[in-house]
Amino acid sequence: MAKTIRAAVMTAPRKPIEVRELPWPTLEPGAAMLKTLYSEVCGTDVHLHHGRLSGVPYPIVPGHVSIGHLAEIRGTVSDIEGKPFHEGDLVTFLDVHETCGRCYECLVTKQTTRCPSRKVYGITYGVADGPLGGWAEHIWMKPGVKLLRIPQGVDPVSFIAGGCGLVTAVHAVERGDVRLGASVAVLGAGPVGQAAVALAHLAGAYPVIAIGAPVSRLEFAKRMGASHTIDLDVPAEDRAARVREITNGHGADVVIEAAGDPRAVPQALDLVRDGGRVVIAGQYTDGGDVSINPHLQINRKHAEIRGCWGCDYSHVHRAVQLLAQQGSGLPWAESITTRFGIDQANEALAAVEGRTVIKALIVP
Repeated sequence: MAKTIRAAVMTAPRKPIEVRELPWPTLEPGAAMLKTLYSEVCGTDVHLHHGRLSGVPYPIVPGHVSIGHLAEIRGTVSDIEGKPFHEGDLVTFLDVHETCGRCYECLVTKQTTRCPSRKVYGITYGVADGPLGGWAEHIWMKPGVKLLRIPQGVDPVSFIAGGCGLVTAVHAVERGDVRLGASVAVLGAGPVGQAAVALAHLAGAYPVIAIGAPVSRLEFAKRMGASHTIDLDVPAEDRAARVREITNGHGADVVIEAAGDPRAVPQALDLVRDGGRVVIAGQYTDGGDVSINPHLQINRKHAEIRGCWGCDYSHVHRAVQLLAQQGSGLPWAESITTRFGIDQANEALAAVEGRTVIKALIVP
C-alpha cells in the first residue's frame, strides 16, 4: 500500500481548512523527507486565508516555517560547512526556494528576496506540487533546499516560538542598523514586534519602546526586553509625545514598523527623530493607502525610510545562532500559548486572527 501524508489543506480563500491524505513523493538524489515536529501559524497564514496574497496556487498546505527530524534522505545532503545530514537529525530550513542565482536581482542588486523565480514553502507551492507546507505530518525537502542543523542545547520550541517573526526581525534590525545605545521604537506587539524588541535589547539599544495592544502582549514585550511600553488606547499624537519624552525630546533613532496596519507608517514617521531611520517590515499585504506629509514627516526631518521584504539564508542562520548563543536569557517559548493538531487548523487560524494568542503552533 502506497504511503500517504496527512495534511491540513487550505482549499481556497475564506473556505474551511480540510484534512487530506497526500501522496508520498518520489525522492530524487539530494532530496529528503522531514517529519514535522512543529509548524507555526502566523499572520501570513491569515492573509493567505483571506486571499490577500497574489499568485497563490490554491489548494495549498500552509506552514512556511517548521522544524522536525529528517526521516528519509536520498543521496547526500550537506549543510553550508559541507557536513552531511543524517536521518534523525533535528533541522529547520529556509522556506524560500528556487531563487535562480542568474537574474538581475540575484546577481546585480543582490536582493534574492526579489528574484522572480523565488518560491516559498507553504505559500507559493500548491498541493499539486507535492507536500510542500508545514501543516502536515511530513514535508518534502526538494533538492537544493537549504537545511540548517539545530545546535545542541537549542530547544525546538524556542526556535519555532521565534519562527518567521524572529527571522523577519533579524532582517528588520539589520535594515535599521540598530547600534549600541540607540533608541528604538517598535510598532506592533505581535511575533515580529516581540522579536524586534528582543533583538534591539540584545544589540544594546536603549530605550526600547514597544507600542501595541493588547496589554498582555505589552507585558510580554517587557519580558522580551522593552524598557517602556505604550498602549494603542493612547491617541496617536500622545504616543508621539510620549516617545519624545522618553528620548529627551528627540524621537527614536530607529523606528521599526511591525504592526501590519498601514496607519502605523505615518505614526512611525512621527516617532523617528530628525535624521533617524524608519524600517517598514509589517506591510506584507496591500492594506490600502495612508496620508503622509512629505515635507513635515520626511524631508524636513531628513528621515530615512527602508523597506524590509522577506528573508534570505543569512537571516535564518543568524536566528538559529542567536538562539544557541543568547536564547536562554529571554522567554521565547512562553509566547506559545496554544498548540493545535492538524484537525484543529481552523481554530488555530481563528486564534491568530483574533489575537487571542501571541504564537500558535500546529503539532502534527
